[in-house]
Amino acid sequence: MRRFKKLAFMASDKPEAQLSRDRLIEIYGNCDAGDADAIIALGGDGFLLGTLHRHMALVQRGLPIYGMNRGTIGFLMNSYSEDDLLQRLEKAEPAVINPLRMSAEAPGGTFNFLAMNEVALLRQTRQTAHIKITVDGKQRLERLIADGIMVATPAGSTAYNLSAHGPVLPLGADILALTPISAFRPRRWRGALLKKTARVEFEIIDPGKRPVSATADDKEVRNVTRVSIENAYDINLTLLFDEGQELDEKILREQFAT
Repeated sequence: MRRFKKLAFMASDKPEAQLSRDRLIEIYGNCDAGDADAIIALGGDGFLLGTLHRHMALVQRGLPIYGMNRGTIGFLMNSYSEDDLLQRLEKAEPAVINPLRMSAEAPGGTFNFLAMNEVALLRQTRQTAHIKITVDGKQRLERLIADGIMVATPAGSTAYNLSAHGPVLPLGADILALTPISAFRPRRWRGALLKKTARVEFEIIDPGKRPVSATADDKEVRNVTRVSIENAYDINLTLLFDEGQELDEKILREQFAT
């Protein structure tokens, strides 16, 4: 029996993605996400992450998302094709990911967001950020002087984390990457690998003079004073990938890219 009979097609604002959505709807029909067996996201990685956030309640209940690349890099996407979509879905391999849960304190209160890729702290002005780092209640770095710092998931380790020279993490490694962004002091500190169970806390030193923002994927909180991050074990999100293009295989290939 086919698992995928009803599909919900969603597309980014790019004309190419919108046109692809119209063509696919003509072939396969369309329904609301609440009635669908899968969401088909047409765009780039950013649009896929946005789709996850917008439909978090449905995805948490097991609704999978299958992305097709109508953007640029599309690391989290499958290749685009109008043919045999239902067969591709039936053969697709699931990748279950847990997001990060960020709690950020700022003058306006405490803000809680989820991040599939990373939680990043960034300086807001020309002044470098000064940040104290605590892991599982123990201070690990009294003062990081840098443009910022991030905690990245394995699924997000090939994104901003990699561009900041952080490590690429295998999907099943059960670790997180703690990666500084343009660290000035300690000059040779390259970051750390943490257990997936770790709770990371950042305290901003002198936030009035050296303001810092915190982002969880595309959600930003400005002028933060303290940020805590932990894995959201209670949330399982499923992405679907074509045979031979599984997320763990893509991550492995990225480690050998030249």
